[in-house]
Amino acid sequence: MSIRNSTPALVNDAVNAVNRLLLSQRNEQGWWTGRLSTSALSTATAVMALHKAAEATDDEVQRLRWRSLMKGGLQWLADHQNSDGGWGDTVLSISNISTSMLCHAVFRATAEVVQQQTLPDETIARWQQVTESSGQHIAQVGGVPAVIRRYGKDHTFSVPILTHCALAGIVKWKDVIPLPFELSCVPHQLYAAVRMPVVSYALPALIAIGQVIFKHRGHWNPIVRMIRHAAIKPSLNVLESIQPTNGGFLEATPLTSFVCMSLLGCGLLDHVVTQRCLKFIEASVREDGSWPIDTNLTTWVTTLSVNALGVSNLGERQGVSPASIPSPDSAANGVWQPETIRNWLLGQQYRVVHPYTHAAPGGWSWTNLPGGVPDADDTPGAMLAVMNLRSPEESFSSEEISSLRAATIWLLDLQNRDGGWPTFCRGWGTLPFDRSSCDLTAHTLRAFYLWLHRIPGIDQKLRIRTEKSMQRGIRYLENVQRADGTWLPLWFGHQFNEDDENPLYGTSRVVRALGTIGRNSSDCCQRAVRWLLENQNDDGGWSARRGLESSVEETGLALDSLVDFPAARLANDKAAQWLAARVNEGTVDRPSPIGFYFARLWYFEDLYPIIFAATGLNRWRNRRLS
Repeated sequence: MSIRNSTPALVNDAVNAVNRLLLSQRNEQGWWTGRLSTSALSTATAVMALHKAAEATDDEVQRLRWRSLMKGGLQWLADHQNSDGGWGDTVLSISNISTSMLCHAVFRATAEVVQQQTLPDETIARWQQVTESSGQHIAQVGGVPAVIRRYGKDHTFSVPILTHCALAGIVKWKDVIPLPFELSCVPHQLYAAVRMPVVSYALPALIAIGQVIFKHRGHWNPIVRMIRHAAIKPSLNVLESIQPTNGGFLEATPLTSFVCMSLLGCGLLDHVVTQRCLKFIEASVREDGSWPIDTNLTTWVTTLSVNALGVSNLGERQGVSPASIPSPDSAANGVWQPETIRNWLLGQQYRVVHPYTHAAPGGWSWTNLPGGVPDADDTPGAMLAVMNLRSPEESFSSEEISSLRAATIWLLDLQNRDGGWPTFCRGWGTLPFDRSSCDLTAHTLRAFYLWLHRIPGIDQKLRIRTEKSMQRGIRYLENVQRADGTWLPLWFGHQFNEDDENPLYGTSRVVRALGTIGRNSSDCCQRAVRWLLENQNDDGGWSARRGLESSVEETGLALDSLVDFPAARLANDKAAQWLAARVNEGTVDRPSPIGFYFARLWYFEDLYPIIFAATGLNRWRNRRLS
């Protein structure tokens, strides 16, 4: 039976088209780089760091270059202020107190310099208006207390925001919560025991921001003062030792800028860490004068793309091998070469202890750049991609088998006592990225299942350990399922839903995993499926919940998770038709800001809608053909 007799021709054409579109997004090397959204928050912090550097330097040429970059950033911020006077994290985001405070602060900090520049009078007047309206917005939404309320006990982001504002002169230093930077001097094995007040990835901020706060407000306790004075130099040595070669901590402009402006606030312009930070900031600016939230998610979007385009029949039960997908017509993208991508992915796996987080070998990061660190979402994603790049008939190389075994052990060692998986490391405490997460746990279960069923020669001891680990992971998911049948993710949200929650993302990821590992009929899975079906919008698409505007990303995710459930066939067909309409009208590549970066910072990735649409549509077509 032909494909056109078994599926609507319109949808089938859309599946082919979205596959070609996704393939056309590859870089010259043959994998995917993607493009992260520009960020008002990143731009504000970068401009502040450059402003402090320009104030500190005696090099007039350097000062002029930094102020030129500042001007571009300020102009971009002025052009992208929301109508209410605030800013959101992306150009598609509603205003929030954090980003609005940072942007307002940088306009206030640079006001005197702006007056001295040879800028048109209308530009100066416009920026003054921006400053006034943003100040009014911040007063209306609560100012400093609102920032503190937003993050609660987690000081990872509230303290950097307040430090930025204190350096700008709009917040008093006494209102900035001190950070115990001396804790960075204890052996890293004791980080969990000393109960760090920030999450594990924020060690650079703890050191640099802690020092600038101490410089400006000291400490009432003479013993603490003595300890902190003694810890300044050794903690700076720690900071230098964990800085990536390109200067960008986590490849993140905000984190790097917070470190940079804090060191400048301590009078450390010539320190090697400061200079590397400034080089990273200069290198990261975009043509329009703005900065992105992070450099790229190359490894992450490559694994998502591989897994969207072709997943092996065994375990994932998802159809064709990538090798059978036709190449796009564009010669610039070359031909589809699974071996090239496979070798590149294997080369991104960490083979030594990570110098920053001290993570053991075996994991993958979201990026191929020096600032990345291994985590429990990219690692199972890479495992799935390595396995899905071979058809069921192909055998795996010894290098692939060794790589997958190391990744499995890395994930096994990361599992928390509650049975779930955290992001970076286990045992630091109760802060978000150290807690177990349903979406990461589900992703890991999928990778473990496919590894157990596809890789030959797994030793019995490791097999048993993995199977027991999976049972603990399943119990974790059962325990954290909400009463309505949903799960909440860590890395994704929805700005128009209550508390920024996105139960569609979390629930679809868990249902997808439960389907893969053969738990379709379990009570928790069936309750989740009912919720997904009940929350499909009338137009056939999905959002975080019924009634919110359907998005390509969320519809693709829901379709991907439901294709194995006969009761969802009508809903799946409607979703496939909705996605096909977006493909055929040329809007399938319009992203939505559903991504959460660190500390609830919104972002979107240009490839997400294309990837998730391809994932759902390919799964739907393959199920209809089976």
